[in-house]
Amino acid sequence: MSARTSKKAPPPPPLAGATDDLTDGDRDALLRWRLALGPEAERVDPRLSLGGLGGGASALHVDPRRLGDLDKALSFIYDERAGNLGGSRPYVPEWLSAVREFFSHDIVALVQKDAIEKRGLTQLLFEPETLPFLEKNVELVATLMSAKGLIPDAARETARQIVREVVEEVRRALESEIRTAVLGALRRNTTSPLRVLRNLDWKRTIRKNLRGWDAERRRLVPDKLYFWANQTRRHEWDVAILVDQSGSMGESVVYSSIMAAIFASLDVLRTRLLFFDTEVVDVTPMLVDPVDVLFTAQLGGGTDINRAVAYAQANFIERPEKTLFILITDLFEGGNAEELLARMRQLADSKVKSICLLALSDSGKPSYDHDMAQKLAALGTPCFGCTPKLLVKVVERLMRGQDLGPLLDAEAR
Repeated sequence: MSARTSKKAPPPPPLAGATDDLTDGDRDALLRWRLALGPEAERVDPRLSLGGLGGGASALHVDPRRLGDLDKALSFIYDERAGNLGGSRPYVPEWLSAVREFFSHDIVALVQKDAIEKRGLTQLLFEPETLPFLEKNVELVATLMSAKGLIPDAARETARQIVREVVEEVRRALESEIRTAVLGALRRNTTSPLRVLRNLDWKRTIRKNLRGWDAERRRLVPDKLYFWANQTRRHEWDVAILVDQSGSMGESVVYSSIMAAIFASLDVLRTRLLFFDTEVVDVTPMLVDPVDVLFTAQLGGGTDINRAVAYAQANFIERPEKTLFILITDLFEGGNAEELLARMRQLADSKVKSICLLALSDSGKPSYDHDMAQKLAALGTPCFGCTPKLLVKVVERLMRGQDLGPLLDAEAR
């Protein structure tokens, strides 16, 4: 059914008579328009009935006998006459099952989002019999976190399991890349004076000793061994992550929690994580489990960025020249803006490497306070929307002491 949404429907052909003489293309186009317009279209012209247009179902990869079910699933969310759906509660699990059958994963996520936003189905989607049918993604986790107070006790454990599944999936996708980038940035390019097995540079040793291959014995006899510098030094860098938990930053809270937990698992980094709205919550002790971190978040409320930065200055900044300061916020400041700018200037003057992520999400396209972003950029704090994978590259470049300009310019193109 992904074909229905993957290409734009052509304009509907004129209906001069019966639908029997329509071409396959015209029938396909009319069926798409009929499904988009809903059952009311049949009142305008009976020839727009699903029965008469069923021949176009094959182009949508739908059994013609299931067109009514598809129409019902779409009408549940998009029919303006649906109004208050409070009486439809028993249908929600069946509807979710139908949506998953008819649509591809990305479209399921979109329809699910529309169900929550257009029809106010948030509370219904927390019911125990409904949760297993949901498309599990970061956006769903953000929704669960923003309304977790509505989750009944009977569904709480199921909701937590969904959050854990998404967190583990994202962590698996990012962890290896983060470890490689961070450890690679901290490696020395010279051989190590500490000649122990854990520091052996296997790849370089093999490459440099290929002439020592003994074909008869099928073994490599190296002339020289090469070692990395000792990689066991703890806390070579401090990473301070401050996350705005106002309602618009849901996805950013999810991704920052997972990435902070990965950073915290690396001995070479000392990672601190702070959530803030008008209050600040230091969740650093919980970084062993990002799920616990997420259930601590309180999405929604006001924003006092200055207060969060003040807390970080007093508690997180011990080695300014070896500190990455990652502020994640849309910069709509409800606190003292002038004092915030003064604090960010102090961080820059002390050689802290600071960046402001206007969003940390899959799209990386934020809505933000442009004026404040320009002022921070003028102080030496780059402000940009960011995806998780881009943040990995940014952290690596900052640790290497490289300019972020070329990387951000390439991403912007």
